[in-house]
Amino acid sequence: MGSSSTTGVYAISVAASMVSMEIQNLRVYERRGLVAPGRTAGGTRLYSSQDIETLHRIRELLAEGLNLVGIARVLELEAEVRRLRRRLAEDD
Repeated sequence: MGSSSTTGVYAISVAASMVSMEIQNLRVYERRGLVAPGRTAGGTRLYSSQDIETLHRIRELLAEGLNLVGIARVLELEAEVRRLRRRLAEDD
């Protein structure tokens, strides 16, 4: 099983409430590949703490005027920066 920040624990209704979003928006973000919640054997979405952080970031970027395509690109670039920083830290 994954680390505690990546293990899905929050149902979609709880996740939506935590980030002040509508449930249908979370489904759209999943379809667009912006967030990838885990699933139970029965198919219920389970959002992790990391997913909640991503949803907060999506909300911030929406407030700044980005569309979903722009948000996807920003999230990709931010993930790449994190990977590069980890690699640099390992090289030290």
